[in-house]
Amino acid sequence: MKVLDLKCSREHRFEGWFASTDEFESQLSRKLVACPVCSATDVSRMPSAPRLNLSSTRGEASPQSTQPQAAPEAAALQARALEFMRQLIEKTENVGERFAEEARRIHYNEAPARNIRGVTTPEDAHALLEEGIDVMPLPVPEALKEPLQ
Repeated sequence: MKVLDLKCSREHRFEGWFASTDEFESQLSRKLVACPVCSATDVSRMPSAPRLNLSSTRGEASPQSTQPQAAPEAAALQARALEFMRQLIEKTENVGERFAEEARRIHYNEAPARNIRGVTTPEDAHALLEEGIDVMPLPVPEALKEPLQ
């Protein structure tokens, strides 16, 4: 397994594990490699020392000091942002495509008040704001759209 240091167009740094460099290039060209923070598929490979992820049965520890590390502040900020998103997802009800309709029902006391999230068009979001219904667009990284563990 090859472990590659990657970076998205928004400067988020992350690792990718691939069977080979050719496999990485193939997945990259098909837009299958995405940033775990922002889901951007405009990803580039960072210069790094080659590293193979080998079975630990060999008893060899890979030297971590040769790998470039993201600035601790940036890594901490990314971790806090992901934790915030996880908590937001846990504490809201996903109403999916019915977001605008459900937000109106809650606003006009036709449905119980609760925290919701979902998907709507920019036009519907603007209309909600004009009606005095507070909404906030919040892009959710693909990695958090899966069931939470």
